[in-house]
Order: sequence, then structure tokens, then C-alpha cells
Amino acid sequence: MSDVSSPRAPKSAVRPSRSLVALAGLALLVLLSLPFAVNDYLLYVVNLTLVYALAAVGFNIVLGYLGQLAFANAAFFGIGAYAFAVSISVWHLPFLAALAFAAAVGGATGFVVGLPALRLRRYYLAIVTLVFGELLRWLYIHSDGITGGSGGLGLPPVSLAGLAIDTDSRKFYVLLAVAGVMIWLTWNILSSRIGRAWTAVRENELAAASLGLSPARYKIAAFAWSGVVSGVAGALFALLLGRISPESFNLHQLLMQFAIVMIGGLGSVLGAILGAVLLTAAPELLRNVPGIEEIVFSLLLIGVLLYMPRGLSGMLAARFPALREPLYRK
Repeated sequence: MSDVSSPRAPKSAVRPSRSLVALAGLALLVLLSLPFAVNDYLLYVVNLTLVYALAAVGFNIVLGYLGQLAFANAAFFGIGAYAFAVSISVWHLPFLAALAFAAAVGGATGFVVGLPALRLRRYYLAIVTLVFGELLRWLYIHSDGITGGSGGLGLPPVSLAGLAIDTDSRKFYVLLAVAGVMIWLTWNILSSRIGRAWTAVRENELAAASLGLSPARYKIAAFAWSGVVSGVAGALFALLLGRISPESFNLHQLLMQFAIVMIGGLGSVLGAILGAVLLTAAPELLRNVPGIEEIVFSLLLIGVLLYMPRGLSGMLAARFPALREPLYRK
């Protein structure tokens, strides 16, 4: 098995290149200056892009790196949002405690969803995870005393270190910091023995087991971490909107995140970010032009799937080797 899949890949194979680090630093400088350069609406679009980029990173862990056809990401996203909203609105927890609770609930949910993945494969797993998401949405609607039922749940003013997070600019810096930390943690996990074990299981479970790996353990770990990342993304989504409802976590939400991952590129952190930029920002910016939003979305999806089967990140990695990620596949 190649070093890409092996849990004993050399450290030099998983360190990001200097060019990639420099590019990431430049992108960070541009992001930090955005609140001073754009209006409130464009900043809201950027905030929404950050949320979906983090959600897509969580989705890609199971779909791209582990290779499991599971569609529970909208469930992780929704339960993280509701855990955060209930913590803030009902239990009056501080922001960081509510965020940690959303991450923990998302991770526990991922662990539970990962158990059927030990026995089910492909379409059977896809159906079970789809049903699980719809079951959670049914619970949101019928748990009026906690979730607010079909009317949804509003969030009171949220503060961090005594500073109210009540403007798009302040939300931007909070979202950027949290999403950045979660993506950095995910990148390091993917660059570690755990990430290489996930790809080894994806490529061949029997070969992975022959290397002394436990496919069952690593599958559950992948689902659990996917739940943590997506749960945090859901919490940021609730913070951004200030109100959540069951309709925010329906099938459309799942299809949106799935399209982001497919267009950006399976098994790519950069791809999740690029896909989120395209499929979040473009439709929002074109919303005032009747009919064009659906056309652009459809053309993007068809064009990428036909001419760039490895997504935008695969195309960029082929042209610019410096952008190849630790677990890049030729």
C-alpha cells in the first residue's frame, strides 16, 4: 500500500508546503480586513460561507476521507444548532460553554450514527442516515417545550468576554476564529496516523486490518469527529441567524452541503472551502436576478461533475502541486 494510505507515512509527506502556508497567510490577512471593505449584506454572505465551509469539512470526513455513503451531516448540523440555541435560550449558558455543548452533542450523535456503519454499506447506509435526519427533524417539530416546535426558537443576545456579539462584524470575527480552529484541528487529524488510517479503510478494509488497524474503531471515530465539526458549524449557523426552525434542516440543507463537497472535491479540505464559496456566495449575490440563481447552480454542478470529476481542488492540485494536500490521491 502506498504512503498515502499507510499509517506510517513519513512526516515530510504530511507537512503543508511553504507555498501553501504563505497562501493561507495571505488569505487570512484578506479575511481580517473584510469588515472594513464590504457592506453588511456582503459580510453576511461571507459569514454564511464560513458556516458552510466548516459544515462541508465535517461532511467530507465521512464522505471523502472515510469513503462512506452516509447522509447524516444535516442531522449533525441541526442537532448542533438546536443544542447551542437551547443552551443559550433555555439554560442561559455562556457562549463558549454552549459551543462546547453543541460540539459534544454533535460528536455523541456521530458516534450513534457510526454504529450502523459497521454493518451497513452504500445505499443501505445512505437510506438509514437519511431517515435518521428526518427523525430528528420530526423531534424538533414535536418537542414544543424545548425546541419551540414548528415555529422555531429565537436566541437572546449572545456575548463573549462581556462583549455582545450583535453585529455582522463581530459575528464575522467569532465565526472566523471558531471555523479556523476547527479546520486547523481537522487538518492536523487528517495529517496524523488517524487520518491515514481513515484513507486506508476507505481504500481497502481488509488490507487496513492486515496492517493492524481496526476498521470498526476508525469508522466510529470518523463519524464522531464529523459530528463534532458539523455540530459546531450548526451552532455558528444559529448564532448567525439568531433564530432556527426545523425547516432550516430539511432535505434542501443536505443537498446543499452534498453539492458543496462534490463540487469542491471529495477528500479535500481546500475543496470544501472552495465549494462553500461558490455555492453559498454565488446564489446569494445573484438572488436579485429572477431565475438566474437556479440556472447558475445547475450549470456549476453539471459542469464540475462532467469535466472535473475530482472537483475544483483536484483541478487545482493537478495544475499547482503546492496545493496538494496530505492525503492527495493521484
